[in-house]
Amino acid sequence: MKSSFPASLDRVSASNNELFARLRNPNIARQMKDRLREVGIRPTRPRVALAIILFGQGDRHVSAEMLFEEASGAEASVSLATIYNTLHEFTKVGFLRQVAIDSSKSYFDTNNTEHHHYYLEDRHELMDIPPTDVAVGKVPVPPEGYEIARVDVVVRLRRKTINSSPTS
Repeated sequence: MKSSFPASLDRVSASNNELFARLRNPNIARQMKDRLREVGIRPTRPRVALAIILFGQGDRHVSAEMLFEEASGAEASVSLATIYNTLHEFTKVGFLRQVAIDSSKSYFDTNNTEHHHYYLEDRHELMDIPPTDVAVGKVPVPPEGYEIARVDVVVRLRRKTINSSPTS
């Protein structure tokens, strides 16, 4: 199930002051509460605050730690455990896509459409790959009793190193 938040939200980059103002805007809070209820999530104050922070800034990739920093900067009192739980709840209902980089690092993508990513190893960031730039070939037939949920391509990038030429 794919779901998204209201397109009417101002989706521009926000400073901490702007986030603080959004968190206290009753109209935005009401929109978020209604949207959470529609998908069966109880709209607690921490969930609403995290939804405002996540979805009020356009499509982006965040880790739980990044979201914790943003919430702290906007004076939203939310524990890291609550952030992890909320990110997983939002993923389960289709608001987010989880992108696992390795066994210890995941990012959450507010763009829940089918697309692939570059992972910039030196900056620990994800970037969307334009849809026309990736062609997934033949996908294997899954074992009996299973179906393919989705195919994720993560292309890991590192900066080129300049090889110095040997001196004589």
